[in-house]
Amino acid sequence: MTLQTLLFFLVVLPVMFFGLLIALAVNLIDPSGDRFHRMAAWWGRFCTRLMGITVETTGREHYNPEDNYLIISNHAGMADIPLILGSIHLNMRFVAKEELGEIPVFGWALKQAGYVMIKRGQSKEALKSLLTAAEVLQSGRSVHIFPEGTRSETGAIQPFKRGAFLIAQKAGVPILPVTIIGSNRIAPKKSLKIRKSTVKFIIDQPIEIAGKKAPELLDAAYATISGNMQKHGGAT
Repeated sequence: MTLQTLLFFLVVLPVMFFGLLIALAVNLIDPSGDRFHRMAAWWGRFCTRLMGITVETTGREHYNPEDNYLIISNHAGMADIPLILGSIHLNMRFVAKEELGEIPVFGWALKQAGYVMIKRGQSKEALKSLLTAAEVLQSGRSVHIFPEGTRSETGAIQPFKRGAFLIAQKAGVPILPVTIIGSNRIAPKKSLKIRKSTVKFIIDQPIEIAGKKAPELLDAAYATISGNMQKHGGAT
């Protein structure tokens, strides 16, 4: 068992649990979820430092913290979410799978804060969730989604699903593509062993949606992220 694994179970999880209890009260005071996001961003930075993870970020100049975007990234590892929260300075909400919203305390806090729970598949419930995400974007917040739909076992990029790009089209906001390289080495899928590592974040120029349909947006985003992975040594 590594030191990082011990720290995760003895420090990170307890801090997260008690933070979520506080967040339930905070969300009652501020139902917009903006204060919850500031807490979550602090938690992301705390986890990154505690676990000895080095984040090398390029492209911060490609977004304005005062604007809002649909943020999309490849899903390389378990650490992606705290790394994104701590490294991208946008007031964001995540699109998460419906099962997470059913976890006591954790799921309650996420739903209170405006995170969008989505049911996988092509059901009416899934479509409704996409419309909810578009409404969050139209309220002036950013939304993050993993268009692959699930975490990669090897860090290699997987095919994108078009739902994310329907959200951008509906909301009328630009897409901010973010490439994550190396987070799969921190906590491999189906393993509880956690290691420290160096992770690269590559933030590209926003993809404007005017005049483009969802398949075109999907192709542009996939080409950007997969191209970065090939260029910078990520698994492809």
